[in-house]
Amino acid sequence: MKIIYSLCTVLLFCIHSNGQNFQKTTQGIKTTANGNSIEIQFYSPAIVRVIKFPAGKTFSKESLSVVLKSAKTGFSVKTADNIIVLESDQLTVSVNTVSGNVAFAASKKELLKEKPEGTKFEPFDDTGVKTFTVTQSFILDKDEPIYGLGQHQRGDLNQRNQKYHLEQGNVEDAVTFFQSIKGYGLYWDNYSPTEFTDDASETSFKSIVGDGVDYYFMYGGNADGVIGKMRELTGKVPMFPLWTYGFWQSKERYKSQNELVDVVKKYRELLVPIDGIIQDWQYWGNNYLWNAMDFLNPDFSNPKKMVDDVHNLNAHMIISIWSSFGPLTKPYKEMDQKGMLFNIKTWPESGSEIWPPNMDYPSGVRVYDAYNPEARDIYWKYANKGLLSIGIDGWWMDSTEPDHLQIKPEDYDTKTYLGSFRKVRNAYPLMTVGGVYDHQRKTTADKRVFILTRSAFAGQQRYGANTWSGDTGSSWETLRNQIPAGLNFTLTGIPHWNSDIGGFFAGAYIQAWNEGSGTKNPLYQELYVRWIQFGAFNAMMRSHGTDVPREIYNFGKKGEPIYDAIDKIINLRYTLLPYIYSTSWEVTSKQSSFMRALFMDFPADKKGWDIKDEFMFGKSILAAPIVEAQYTPEKIVKVNEATGWDKQGDKKNTEKITVDFTTKKSRNVYLPAGTNWYDFWTNEKIKGGQEIIRKTTIDMIPLYVKEGAIIPFGPKVQFAAEKKWDNLEIKVYPGKDGSFVLYEDEFDNYNYEKGAYSEIEFLWNETSKRLTISNRKGQYNGMLTSRKFTIVMPNGSEKVINYNGKKVEEEF
Repeated sequence: MKIIYSLCTVLLFCIHSNGQNFQKTTQGIKTTANGNSIEIQFYSPAIVRVIKFPAGKTFSKESLSVVLKSAKTGFSVKTADNIIVLESDQLTVSVNTVSGNVAFAASKKELLKEKPEGTKFEPFDDTGVKTFTVTQSFILDKDEPIYGLGQHQRGDLNQRNQKYHLEQGNVEDAVTFFQSIKGYGLYWDNYSPTEFTDDASETSFKSIVGDGVDYYFMYGGNADGVIGKMRELTGKVPMFPLWTYGFWQSKERYKSQNELVDVVKKYRELLVPIDGIIQDWQYWGNNYLWNAMDFLNPDFSNPKKMVDDVHNLNAHMIISIWSSFGPLTKPYKEMDQKGMLFNIKTWPESGSEIWPPNMDYPSGVRVYDAYNPEARDIYWKYANKGLLSIGIDGWWMDSTEPDHLQIKPEDYDTKTYLGSFRKVRNAYPLMTVGGVYDHQRKTTADKRVFILTRSAFAGQQRYGANTWSGDTGSSWETLRNQIPAGLNFTLTGIPHWNSDIGGFFAGAYIQAWNEGSGTKNPLYQELYVRWIQFGAFNAMMRSHGTDVPREIYNFGKKGEPIYDAIDKIINLRYTLLPYIYSTSWEVTSKQSSFMRALFMDFPADKKGWDIKDEFMFGKSILAAPIVEAQYTPEKIVKVNEATGWDKQGDKKNTEKITVDFTTKKSRNVYLPAGTNWYDFWTNEKIKGGQEIIRKTTIDMIPLYVKEGAIIPFGPKVQFAAEKKWDNLEIKVYPGKDGSFVLYEDEFDNYNYEKGAYSEIEFLWNETSKRLTISNRKGQYNGMLTSRKFTIVMPNGSEKVINYNGKKVEEEF
């Protein structure tokens, strides 16, 4: 009887109907079609994995990005006319048993389908391993916008009709994921250099190597839903410390510990808020000691005192660490003995510190094998001992692509712990950043991990990392490109992004007539002010670059237009911290985003589908940065990494100009349909669905608040945690029902993961004109048990409400 029972069990999984053979599995099905084995696996009712590989071969892979384990998902299987149909309660997946094509639908609406004959396997010899170059093509609707693919500098938001070589670079972050206006997303789970092509015939991914086609289709219904599914698949976002959302000052580079500390002191003397200072490279000494993770430079002779001095000034400090090591460093020697270093050409090229590099003295710097868990252990050992132990607050992980100069085909043959460099190349930033995050989490829970990194891959949002856009040139064109670059990056599910405020390479603005100081050049002054206004509405507000110093006092003094404009926007950032930190909790708990393309909140307004010079910051504030020169002639400064370091700027900017920055200008702004808007500065109410002309001045960025919004404003402070939020101003913008959750916790540990936090929900009822402050939920050590909220309406009326955690209602 046992034999008969077992036979019957097998037969239940092998169904033959109208010539259709497939095996039903606990996750989905397995079948063969058109010479390929095909597997459909439900990871959840809304996430499905598709695997294809040549019949007769095997396929086995442990994903580097995907952390979700396939959960038991209820689904049905039906067959008809050579079609196998799998249906969960959210997705319908169809497999053609003749062609092998797969199609996806939801609520009987077709979402995406593979192109006929769109699956291709071309034999490839990967350093002696027989594998394939893999391609999968899809058919999209003709007018269907898609977004994502990482960070790119072309200035495009909608990624239709694009062709990208997806490979990590200094200013290019490759993420093999896109999402559609139709509410679905597709993650191509392959780490080799990949060609993405979208044209009139197909949308395709083609990766240099892969044992099979492997991708995940997810349905979220809208952009936030898709991002939520992507994070469910590849990892949730941890909370960042409050201090990371303050203002950050940096440069390439502070050359002594005294110089660094003096910058913070100067900000404090000027009463300009600052929360963070960053030490860039060469605190370790010469290039042979590259990234020693130790203070070997005599100008940093007492690093513990330096860190203590910064902390005593109520600021935080992070420090540059790299993916490579010089030959005289301890990490190099230890890793070299174990074969953990690559032989690819990386930066710096010479051991001498002069420029251009003297190649008679090669640096010998080598990239480490971040794919190797033991190598990540060694990396952390030195970072912990030399830096974290003296109180460094976080990490500036530079060159996480890693830097790969003069790429040669044989470089990809480099052996890594997980196979050839070719096979896993794009996942390098995920591995090296993840190594630091995981180790610090094991070391301490008292301090949240904070990492600033130059590169990213799918899943990196789980590692406490904020990605910046690389060594960009200082031009208006570059500034314009940062908005769609940041939005598309965010739309891959990675919410923390920023850019070098002012652009990295600014040497073109240093001219003889301005005493060799770009900060005295009106062309750069205007660009910098507009960039810092944009940066105030990024997840990190960080001023950084080379050639031209960026500290506020280099731009003049109080009472002068440029200085005052910089001071004003930094202070605005600090008053918005309760809003920003509560948005951060929405990112963590509800899969939201900081920078939001207009279509995310207004999908029905087709005019907003491709607007690339505006965005929502959180769900209430529309930012419309000024990204064209208004006071000075716009100069296109073309620089890249090589020409930037060679100090080859645009020599046309030689003429001296005089500018009156006190005159008024204007900027066209589109206000999305579906809501009315309030001008942030004047409280004027404006109908949505139209383009308006906004008068501007050098010290303002056009900002609008949607009706129904409730925004908390914090006190005037010099650093994020200087004052408790015991008397917040709560601005209510009537017109629709609205809500906002004020989130608070201990600001810099992981106790929130254990429930140590509080939420206070504010509800506006438009019909009754009533504001309800709900019962406080949760508690934590140091929580305010009583406080005041000053409720402010657009017409200027105010009411002070005493709040002790119990529900309060007030009519207006």
